[in-house]
Amino acid sequence: MGKNTDSQSQINMKKIITTTNAPAPIGPYNQAVLMGNMLYTSGQIAIDPKTGNLVTDDIKTETKLVMENLKAILTEAGMTFENVVKTTIFISDMHNFAAINEVYSIYFNDATAPARETVEVANLPKFVNVEISVIASL
Repeated sequence: MGKNTDSQSQINMKKIITTTNAPAPIGPYNQAVLMGNMLYTSGQIAIDPKTGNLVTDDIKTETKLVMENLKAILTEAGMTFENVVKTTIFISDMHNFAAINEVYSIYFNDATAPARETVEVANLPKFVNVEISVIASL
């Protein structure tokens, strides 16, 4: 087995992505990790990064803020929603799926939309209604 070349070392380097335009982590994790050309975001919830307030008045507003938080992280990593290859959506009530999907679809082109799963769960951090994470590639 040979030694890593400089380019292989850079591919395997883990870089932490942080922006003040998305909420700070509320636990022992980072907003996102860039590993080579792959970006893995932590799940985002509807915390307004400017005020720190949780926004859960209605599901569409909540989903929009989640997507804007993801957009800020993608931007910090030099990416857009076009780079997203996979999303994971956790929701507390499947009855909200249509409204969440309506907002979510604004951020993706149907022809290049990422793979996705949506899972209903009993509870989410801070008892929000939706949490979304993405995996993106340069």
